[in-house]
Amino acid sequence: MLEVIYYVASSLDGFIATPDGGVDWLAPFQDSDEDYGYSAFYDSIDAILIGSRTYEQSLTFGEWPYPGKPVWVFSRRPLAVGGDDVMVTDRKPREVLGEIESRGLRRAWLVGGGALAGSMRASGLITEYVVSIMPVTLGAGIGVFGASGPPERLQRQQTTEYPDGVLQVRYSPA
Repeated sequence: MLEVIYYVASSLDGFIATPDGGVDWLAPFQDSDEDYGYSAFYDSIDAILIGSRTYEQSLTFGEWPYPGKPVWVFSRRPLAVGGDDVMVTDRKPREVLGEIESRGLRRAWLVGGGALAGSMRASGLITEYVVSIMPVTLGAGIGVFGASGPPERLQRQQTTEYPDGVLQVRYSPA
């Protein structure tokens, strides 16, 4: 069975980006010597799932942030594709997950954004949540799950506390 892991950084008040989609507020943490388990996590995944706005934001980072992994970009509008491993799709997430699984891939990282994560959560497609709660409040922005959806009971699997105040919490559906 394909695992879908929503691995995301969130402000304490539940936002993954500023209202305009900016993530500059994460820069102090990216400049840290701590990688918050990211390298091990990235090595463990086989595929990337990403929304169109998050994909476009990732193209502004300079170096491609997802080397060596096939990427499925969910979009209802045409997008410029930045590599052979990038596929733009307007299909439903469940269909794409079936394709990924048929390729023998076992772990997919749901990068975001919030709307895609909310849709996949509402459909019961997320098998693990890894939320790094950053010691920052934004006041407004793009929520961890975009629009609200049905309640979901989660079970905490692990909590890691980092010296700079970051808390990383792993949950699975109960």
